[in-house]
Amino acid sequence: MNILFTIRLSILFVLALVPVTSAFAQSSALLASINGAQRSEQNKMRDVARHPQQTLEFFDIKPDSTVIEVWPGNGWYTEILAPYLRQGGGHFIAAGFPLNDGPKWRQDMQRDYQHHLATLPTYYDQVSFVELGPPSYWTLGHDDSVDAVVTFRNVHNWLKGGYEQDMFSGFYRVLKPGGVLGVVEHRAAEGTDLDTMKQSGYITEQLVIELAEQAGFVLEQKSEINANPNDTKDYSKGVWTLPPTLRLGDENKTHYLAIGESDRMTLKFRKK
Repeated sequence: MNILFTIRLSILFVLALVPVTSAFAQSSALLASINGAQRSEQNKMRDVARHPQQTLEFFDIKPDSTVIEVWPGNGWYTEILAPYLRQGGGHFIAAGFPLNDGPKWRQDMQRDYQHHLATLPTYYDQVSFVELGPPSYWTLGHDDSVDAVVTFRNVHNWLKGGYEQDMFSGFYRVLKPGGVLGVVEHRAAEGTDLDTMKQSGYITEQLVIELAEQAGFVLEQKSEINANPNDTKDYSKGVWTLPPTLRLGDENKTHYLAIGESDRMTLKFRKK
C-alpha cells in the first residue's frame, strides 16, 4: 500500500512539473532571442524601457504561434519575434506599409525594413509580408487564421488618419476565435479631448478599449509593465519630445532623458 502511494505521488509530482518546464523552456527561448546576435546593440539598450520579455509573455505569444506584427517600423520587435517563432515552429507575418501606395516616406521605410530582413536570412527567411493601411489595404489574411496580432505605439497614427476602426476590424477578422490582440500605446490622462490626443500622440485607455470593443474584442487584462509615472504628457512637441525622438534637440535634453520613454498602456484583448 505504501509502495503504491509512493508511486502515485511520484507520478503526480512529475505531472505537476510538466507545464512549469514547458513555460520555462518558452521563457528561455524568448530570452535567447532577446539577447541574440541579430539584434542591434542600440535596440538592446531600449529593453529597459520597453520590457520585451514581460510584454510578449503577457500577450501569450507562444513559440509555435502564428503572429502578425502591425506596422513594424524599423523592426525593433521583429528582431525578437521573428527568430523566436522561427525556432519554435511558429510563423511571423509583418503587416507593413503598402510598398507602392501612400506617402513616399512610408514606402521607403517598408523597403528598408524588408531589405534589412533579407540580409539576415538565418533569422528572417521565413517571414511573410502583407500590406496594410490607407487607402484600401485592410485585409491581413484569411479570416480566423492567426493566433495573435500585436501592435506597438501605432494607434495614435490611425486615430489621426481617421482609419482606426478599419484597423481594429481587420485584426478581428484575421484572428482565430480565442486569439489575442496585444496593444501597447502612449497613454493620455483620462479626460483628454480628441484633438489633443491627435496632436500629442497620447491616447486614453478608454478610447483604445472602446475601439477594440466596437470591433468585437473583449478586454481580458491590463498591465503596467510599460508604465512611466515620470511622464507628465504636457510637452510642446507631444510624445515625440521624449526619447528616443527628442524632437526639441538639445533643448532640455537632459531633463527629457531623465524622464525616459513615454508612459504606455499595455492591453490584452481576446476575440470572442
